[in-house]
Amino acid sequence: MTGPRSLWHETSPLIEVDTTLPARADVVVVGAGIAGLSTAAQLARAGRSVAVLEARDVGAVATGNTTAKLSLLQGSTFSGIRSHAGDDALEAYVAANRAGQEWVRGELDGEGIDQRDAFTYATTEEGDRGIEQELEALAAVGLDVDVLGAGQDHGLPYPVTRAIRMRGQWQIHPMRLLAKLAASVRDHGGSVVTGTRVLGADITDDGALVTTSRGPVLADQVVVTSGFPVIDKAGFFARLKPSRSLVGAYRVPGEVPSGMYLSLDPQSRSLRTAEGLLVVGGPAWTTGRERETDRMLRELDAWTAAAFPGATRELWWAAQDYQTVTHVPFYGAVSDRIYAATGFNKWGMTNGAAAALTIAGEILGTPVPWDLSPHVKLRDGAEFVSAQAGVAASAVTGIVRAVAGSGALAEGEGRVTRDGLHPVAESQVDGVTCRVSGVCTHMGGILQWNRAERSWDCPLHASRFAPDGTVLEGPATEPLEQR
Repeated sequence: MTGPRSLWHETSPLIEVDTTLPARADVVVVGAGIAGLSTAAQLARAGRSVAVLEARDVGAVATGNTTAKLSLLQGSTFSGIRSHAGDDALEAYVAANRAGQEWVRGELDGEGIDQRDAFTYATTEEGDRGIEQELEALAAVGLDVDVLGAGQDHGLPYPVTRAIRMRGQWQIHPMRLLAKLAASVRDHGGSVVTGTRVLGADITDDGALVTTSRGPVLADQVVVTSGFPVIDKAGFFARLKPSRSLVGAYRVPGEVPSGMYLSLDPQSRSLRTAEGLLVVGGPAWTTGRERETDRMLRELDAWTAAAFPGATRELWWAAQDYQTVTHVPFYGAVSDRIYAATGFNKWGMTNGAAAALTIAGEILGTPVPWDLSPHVKLRDGAEFVSAQAGVAASAVTGIVRAVAGSGALAEGEGRVTRDGLHPVAESQVDGVTCRVSGVCTHMGGILQWNRAERSWDCPLHASRFAPDGTVLEGPATEPLEQR
């Protein structure tokens, strides 16, 4: 099985970056995805000196692995926000996402963007109930949609019981957007520095002293857009629910659907086209709590081949995102001089830009007309209890799972064993055996082997590590110790 590589990375334009780490900047932006580069571009254009610091490469994580739908029709998002935070929160969310959508459209200016109708659909009774709840939420904020029943034209080759259609939405190539934004930052005197991991920040009399893997940077403000904030001044580890999902790009003989689709069924599917391929989003799981991810990829292949006979997979990848317990994304100040953007819940194309408009507006003294911050609570009853119970259960099962093992590992396999009292993560990838600590460097979770992606994933707060212990993503900033 070939390893993960997103269609967007495969077809990305060359993105030029900087090699020199500045000693000082007005604003340090952590993360070179859509939220980070959109914020940086706006600030640089306004005359602020900006340094974007990225641990890996531009678009390495969420933005470069998204399905990249720039849509106001967002599955069950509106009904989720309405039920957990109310109509005022939903109205603010719609205003923010509409503004984010328009801003991205303006940035791309017809390049790397296609207009499509968006569909939310169901094939089961449970999905039908979700459709009804989403229609009520859409009506509450006055969004115009069409309701399609069974037998009406929705463009899919399999039966659909009910669907919502929103006309005139967009799908984009996210790496082309990032290339434009990175170039704009640099054209306006800012820098985009990759291969530089941010380890923390301390507030001093002179500003925010940002510690990185390549040395310190002093800034007036810091904007953290790294998915799970690596500078966590607000206890996000307790308010975010991580989710990871598989995506495949398939060559399909004959016609493919022309719209953008997302089902509300228990087995959800996301569909769009790009670069002559059908992009299918499939199974989702809580990071670190699913070992048989390879089986889930096979199931996605089987479903796609059944729905689109003759489909063959050319690429596959996975994306990670986070949801707050109130379902409302967070973008704003978390402490003196530090801002964060997170909780986009798989809709980062609109939310990332909305976060940038919000945070850049606060820094520049031009606040936006919406305000989501009152609607993002640390705890939300059953949602918070459920999330923390899952963390606690994973901590216990991780301890139980770390037992002595023996025998040679097969290619692509990993296991957690014990060296005395210490869990050890052993793996065999491309003929190389690695032995690293089996304990996450963030908050001590026992790691789980991800068979499909061949990574060590933490079930507590979704940090991920390469077989050799290198940090891939999540709140962890330190690599795993070699054993």
